[in-house]
Amino acid sequence: MKCSKCGQENKREAKFCTKCGNPLSAPAESVTPSNSNFNTKYLIIALIVVIIVLVGVIGYFALNNGSGVGDASPKASADSDKVQSNDNSNDSSNDNSDSSKKTHESSSKTSSSSKSKKWVSIGRYSGSGSGSKTIKVPDGKIKVELSAYPILNYATNHLYVSGTNGESGGVDWGPTSDVETRSDSFKFTSKSEEEFTIDYYETVSWEVEFFRYQ
Repeated sequence: MKCSKCGQENKREAKFCTKCGNPLSAPAESVTPSNSNFNTKYLIIALIVVIIVLVGVIGYFALNNGSGVGDASPKASADSDKVQSNDNSNDSSNDNSDSSKKTHESSSKTSSSSKSKKWVSIGRYSGSGSGSKTIKVPDGKIKVELSAYPILNYATNHLYVSGTNGESGGVDWGPTSDVETRSDSFKFTSKSEEEFTIDYYETVSWEVEFFRYQ
């Protein structure tokens, strides 16, 4: 160590100069931090920060994308299934409605057809003795049923029913006929109202009934 006063070289560990006695002090060693150490330190810190940021960003997008995909797909699927189910339900409801309507119409037609295929009485007339009666018969398919019982077996005992359209029927007895009830019937179809005459002679009782097919 060189003395700062006299310039004498002294041992490094000496505290005083051997020549002039001047107190010696060891020169302060400048501690200069290494640039490479500083650079490494800052680089590590920067890398850590970058890694943290990247992890945060990746995690954020992963969560959002995962949640969006997970929510959207089932929801869309559910909505699609719901719409399809509603469509199927509507189709089924429409089919059932049409089927019910057709069944009702068919039943109505069958019922109506069944009702129209019946002979319905539209007039019943009866009496005894001798005489005549005129009646009006409506248009349509008509059936006439008649019967009579004579007083005696005269050749003139009779019950006749005749119409202006030429349709007629009746019963009578001859001089040798049994005294008994006799019956007759006939049918016709007319497009307009007809007039019929009931003519009877020497009867104990008689009866004429008109039926319409409706």
